[in-house]
Amino acid sequence: MITSGRLSLRRRRVRGRLTLLSPVILTVLIAGLAYATPPELAFSRLLPAAPALAAAMWPVLPTVLLGTAGLLLMIGLGIVFPDLGTWWTAAGIIAVTVAAAYGSHVRLQREQTLLQVRLVADAAQQVVLSPMPRRFGGIEIEALYLAAAAEASIGGDFYEVVDTKYGVRLLIGDVRGKGLPAVGTAAALVNSFREAAYDEADLVNIARRLEASSTRYNAAFPSEGMMERFATALLAEIPHGGGRIGILNCGHPPPLLLNRGEVRTLEPTDPAPLLNLAELIGDHYSIDAFDFAPGDLLLLYTDGVAEARDLDGQFFPVAAWLRQQRPGRPVELLSALHHDLLHYSRGRLDDDIAALAVRLCAAPEPLDGRRDRPA
Repeated sequence: MITSGRLSLRRRRVRGRLTLLSPVILTVLIAGLAYATPPELAFSRLLPAAPALAAAMWPVLPTVLLGTAGLLLMIGLGIVFPDLGTWWTAAGIIAVTVAAAYGSHVRLQREQTLLQVRLVADAAQQVVLSPMPRRFGGIEIEALYLAAAAEASIGGDFYEVVDTKYGVRLLIGDVRGKGLPAVGTAAALVNSFREAAYDEADLVNIARRLEASSTRYNAAFPSEGMMERFATALLAEIPHGGGRIGILNCGHPPPLLLNRGEVRTLEPTDPAPLLNLAELIGDHYSIDAFDFAPGDLLLLYTDGVAEARDLDGQFFPVAAWLRQQRPGRPVELLSALHHDLLHYSRGRLDDDIAALAVRLCAAPEPLDGRRDRPA
């Protein structure tokens, strides 16, 4: 696996170098054809294409230098073939080179702006998905986050884990929609959870505070419709001693529990309303309790996992996939999930993906205080 990855990286580097050298290769190819073929074919008239191509990938100075080299080549060809129409082609090279230099300048400015936007997105990611320890006493937790857009690092999915006097409390959810509005809603919900998880004695009150935060945020930053920014959420509470886990589900995909090779779907007996919809359908909340023994693996995930599709449009079979996994550490489970999701969808994700894997350890293990996401 490591060797294959290194070979793939080398191939990508080789292709990248060839792409950067393509304007030079094009110049040499056109000049060679112009010299080796009869003047009537006039391949030399294609020389302005090289600086135009360079503008898409080179800085201004190399683009101008390539245009100058093309101009000198054209003058040389004019000496060899006096009837080639050198001055018309030379004028075209000069005009295209000037335009290409300006285009390269504009492109570099836009790339700088995009870089700043990405830096802001990275800062937003640290706010919404702040680093967390991998261990909370005898509870081991790992997280996975994949943004659907290749150029993005964060979307509308969110999660958080805090250690309180009531136990370890977890939140995972998904805001409807994408882009900055979804990120803003996710940040509001995560920040509300971070405060409420320490103050409230039960998950019901936490859910009500999340609902209130969602309502306030949507009132302060209204979208085109109140239905546009509802969110699913799942709250879980694991006592420090383990044994049982409490779950409050607000319209979120139910978590899966792997116990001795058997997978159990932790369905809610009475689903709670989605966040920002309680005023429409009522704020009835209920907590379900499930056994959680040492060695069990709990997988919480957003609908981007279950809705990942293969080339035939078939959904990713999460429960069947989990049933095939060997009991192990959460980091191993999410590493396998990351790999298999990308393989199943051929790298084309239609939605953001977030997942938490939780294991109750049979015996204390050393704390490392780090969080390593699957790569």
